[in-house]
Amino acid sequence: MLHIEEFDKEAHLDWIVVNDGVMGGVSRSRIEVLDDGTARFSGTISLENNGGFASTRAALEQPIPAAVSKIAIRTKGDGKRYSFRIRTSGSFSRVSYKMDFDTQKGEWTTHAFDLADFIPTFRGRTLEGVPPVGAAGIREVGFLIADKQEGGFVLFVDWIRGLK
Repeated sequence: MLHIEEFDKEAHLDWIVVNDGVMGGVSRSRIEVLDDGTARFSGTISLENNGGFASTRAALEQPIPAAVSKIAIRTKGDGKRYSFRIRTSGSFSRVSYKMDFDTQKGEWTTHAFDLADFIPTFRGRTLEGVPPVGAAGIREVGFLIADKQEGGFVLFVDWIRGLK
């Protein structure tokens, strides 16, 4: 098992938010590391100005070993659907691989995703003919909420791990 992100450690990743304001929307979000060793990603999704998404992401500090075949996350949500995302390069114009997951309101849940099952997307559209992502190519991890889920949201994240 590889610890990709553990919020209870002092040296956690540097997380940023990217919301629909990049295309004229007015959704708002933030991510904060809490005293209990978890992170809270929260905000409000607005569909105004063709908006409707909020995301948080972090660049990895070191490569993931090629032997990792799954990514596992432990989250507590609000009953909404979220997307766990991974990226393979550092520019904005690139493929994002995603796995959607549902949350149970107020309950911690662990999800384990096979890397081979991640869906390649670009700006919300599914891409065809894109090779599957390999662990050694992952440069960024993150979470996104979209799909016209207007209103407030909150997702707690305990950890992100790689599994062989």
